[in-house]
Amino acid sequence: MAKRIILIVLVLFLVVGVIAGIKVLQIRTMIDNGGGFTPPPETVSSAEAQQQTWETTVSAVGSLEAVQGVMVAAEMPGKISEIAFAPGAMVQAGDLLVQMDIKVEKAQLRAAEAAASLAKTNMDRIATVLTDGSVSRSEYDTAEAAYKEAMARVDTIKATIDRKTIQAPFAGRLGIRLVNLGQIVSEGEPIVTLQNLDPVFVNFQLPQQELTNIKKGYTVRLTSDVIPGQTVSGTITTISPEIESATRNFRLQATVANSQELLHPGMFGEVAVVLPVRKDVLVIPATSVLYAPYGDSVFVIEETGAEKTEKPGKVLRQQFVRLGERRGDFVAVVSGLKEAESVVSTGVFKLRNGQSVVIDNSLNPEFKLEPQPVNQ
Repeated sequence: MAKRIILIVLVLFLVVGVIAGIKVLQIRTMIDNGGGFTPPPETVSSAEAQQQTWETTVSAVGSLEAVQGVMVAAEMPGKISEIAFAPGAMVQAGDLLVQMDIKVEKAQLRAAEAAASLAKTNMDRIATVLTDGSVSRSEYDTAEAAYKEAMARVDTIKATIDRKTIQAPFAGRLGIRLVNLGQIVSEGEPIVTLQNLDPVFVNFQLPQQELTNIKKGYTVRLTSDVIPGQTVSGTITTISPEIESATRNFRLQATVANSQELLHPGMFGEVAVVLPVRKDVLVIPATSVLYAPYGDSVFVIEETGAEKTEKPGKVLRQQFVRLGERRGDFVAVVSGLKEAESVVSTGVFKLRNGQSVVIDNSLNPEFKLEPQPVNQ
């Protein structure tokens, strides 16, 4: 019985040893095969580092202001008898906006005009007999003064009527109506806003070191989230001679066209002042850069093995670069690259140094300096 158990144990050990030997052989074979395995080349898109001439700009945040804007208000207290405008409408200079009750003034005007007419008749009658010596010169002077006083009374009443007849001081677009028909308003009470929206002012500030670089008449470009994908051009019309002591900035004002009235006072936007100086830069697509805390890098595509193989291969070399300004789809390279060097343009996060690649630019996106994305 003991011999049988020993025999069974020996058989089991033999079986286990055979299985272990087979597994070791398989693992060694896999290791040997893996050591000689070469992964297939990665398909990448490429772009060349190219020289471009960029215009020099100075950026700031600006706020919009109407060239002409006013809150139309009542000049005199009274009752509103007519509202002659529609909120939000365009009006011309001199258009009637609000008519206040002038019944009393009209009656006073008729009486004053009658008195003035009588005073003029008396003055003319005295003037006809003045040469005959029938009346004295002092009587004529008294009649003339009475006529002038009566005309002054007429002009005063007319001025009161004009002040109660509220008209648009200039052409522009009206805002929300703030009064109602029949309302009793006091002096200075607001009635409606009036804004001239074409053109509009853009007010912004720049640091004092830019004062000698900015001149009146320089072009500015305005962008805003109100008009996505659009750029509005204008010119600098005013440069303040004062430097603010708190911020060491100086104020500027530019005038931009607004024929479609998309820009409104109170809005803000990005302002770029275009300087006459232009600079040459080496640029690559911004998607070519692998951004990292320890330094930004790109993958340069290099030829390898051209003297030994019929078809030379391409490998990647990770190159650290120092970047400059970014514009549109491009970024300027200050150092680390040379002109015409080919770099991977997209998908750099999945690549590694020394990796074999194959170039396929059939799906390479079009890189633009001023892209205009389609609003979906």
